[in-house]
Amino acid sequence: KDFSLSNEKDGHASDSDENSERGNWSNKGDYLLSMVGYAVGLGNVWRFPYLTYQNGGGAFLIPYTLMLALAGLPLFFMECSLGQFASLGPISVWRILPLFQGVGITMVIISTFVSIYYNVIIAYALYYLFASFQKVLPWSDCFSWADEFCSKTRLVSDCNTTLDGEIIHVNYSFITSNNLTCMNGTINYKPVQFPSEQYWNKVALQRSSGLDETGNIVWYLALCLLLSWMIVGAALFKGIKSSGKVVYFTALFPYVILLILLVRGATLEGALDGIEYYIGRQSNITKLMEAEVWKDAATQIFYSLSVAWGGLVALSSYNKFHNNCYSDAILVCVTNCATSVFAGFAIFSILGHMAFVSERPVSEVVDSGFDLAFVAYPEALSKLPVSPLWSFLFFFMLLLLGLDSQFATIETLTTTIQDIYPEVMKKLRIPVTLGVCILLFLLGLVCVTQAGIYWVNLIDHFCAGWGILIAAVLEIIGIVYIYGGNRFIEDIEMMIGKKKCLFWVWWRMCWFFLTPALLMAILIWSLVTFSTPTYGSVVYPAWGTAVGWCMIIFCVIWIPIIAILKIAKAEGNLCQRIARCCRPAANWGPYLECHRGERYSHVVDPKKKKEHEIPTVYGFVY
Repeated sequence: KDFSLSNEKDGHASDSDENSERGNWSNKGDYLLSMVGYAVGLGNVWRFPYLTYQNGGGAFLIPYTLMLALAGLPLFFMECSLGQFASLGPISVWRILPLFQGVGITMVIISTFVSIYYNVIIAYALYYLFASFQKVLPWSDCFSWADEFCSKTRLVSDCNTTLDGEIIHVNYSFITSNNLTCMNGTINYKPVQFPSEQYWNKVALQRSSGLDETGNIVWYLALCLLLSWMIVGAALFKGIKSSGKVVYFTALFPYVILLILLVRGATLEGALDGIEYYIGRQSNITKLMEAEVWKDAATQIFYSLSVAWGGLVALSSYNKFHNNCYSDAILVCVTNCATSVFAGFAIFSILGHMAFVSERPVSEVVDSGFDLAFVAYPEALSKLPVSPLWSFLFFFMLLLLGLDSQFATIETLTTTIQDIYPEVMKKLRIPVTLGVCILLFLLGLVCVTQAGIYWVNLIDHFCAGWGILIAAVLEIIGIVYIYGGNRFIEDIEMMIGKKKCLFWVWWRMCWFFLTPALLMAILIWSLVTFSTPTYGSVVYPAWGTAVGWCMIIFCVIWIPIIAILKIAKAEGNLCQRIARCCRPAANWGPYLECHRGERYSHVVDPKKKKEHEIPTVYGFVY
């Protein structure tokens, strides 16, 4: 017996599933690799190594590991347990605390915004992947598309020299024409751009001057975006039954490529210099005295593990009830962090070689984000023998890292639709999934215009920032302090078995005190240090910043709106209404009746007892 509204099975489900209505993962490997693929994304490759270098090298691993234990793992375990216990997605799971159902809506809306621009980044990787199928990489030199500022080497502008016993400051042309030499430490260089930088801006993006100049849709990026959405739609056409098989390749093969890049990089001249900048003798333990380092560690852990996006709840909701979500959480978190460290070696070994070849310090070739993935690293790869092969492998790795994160994000959206409209999803899962992909593709077209990179950066700056922090803070406060942390622990023990009190000491410390305090500190810090978005030297117009604020307000406004609507629909005076909304809904508990036991024997089954009508708000059943 369960909460289904008919005997017809969803495309998700099979006869062998424990939950024959919603469906379950075919096996544990499908789930674990989907979780690893969701958590391990582009940030592990293009952000963590740079943060490590910037914040003291190997010393940064100390705050990083502490923040994993204090903030990342407790939240990760909580969300996995929550989804598995109720077998519900990120909105419907808030039957646990109807007053906070808006938190789930916020998570889903932010995930929607992020999925729009994240697939654009995958489209960039696809474009570079196709561009790698050439004998000579198109960004390896200053070809016809380049301007006068393009150069493969640094160009000397002027310097000091000695002439007739006097020190004079002259142009470099004077130095060469008179066969003189520059004095050490006095050389000034012209502001040049490397071929890979100009290729990224002038060819790949056809970047306009700013957000005001939208320009045309870049047709080849639009086609790459369409292809990326077709891949996502094809992988998800049967929900977790199909995506759970695809991730065996998309989640595992990036490790093979990282290993290949690491082995190749380690054999190059200058590789040791790069690794020393990353985590070796350049490590600076005194950096741990700076608050910024601890903030960076906490922020990286928080975003890297994908907590508070709704995806962990959605993916875990397809687990069998007695699955050991505790060991799963630890395994996925440790794998995610180990991947970040491992990726750093592969990245910095090749960047070290680039610094050696171009006779520059490593600090001048290191970068993060788009500049690392599409400028610095491609530039480094172009200097290797058989460079098209290494370029193909790198961008294929970025493609796979992005895709399996995107699979989980879209599965979050379809799981939400399934919980709200189960009858529709039973009959029309494939059309609904394709419809979601088509809609998000159309919304993403603005991100492949000539001003597209500015839109990608704007959405990332606002929606993927402190909106998620607000959701995380409210999530842990609501579950621990209102629903009850000890009560939640009893729910977990119904799934994984009774544990000794000593087992829960650490989790209680984190959930009740340490994790909320850390999240509040990060949130306040993020708000205090908030700055208007920029892309390189380009400052956004006032209306662009206003659009960013409107996006984040649209994401979080549902928290108070839903709370007010719930209170308005409740009975009694104001205090009684708030109290009712702070208690679990009548249908909160394990999805299947056989798992409810005595603790949840009272749970109301909405399909059988019409007198216990379940209130809804705009279709969101709590």
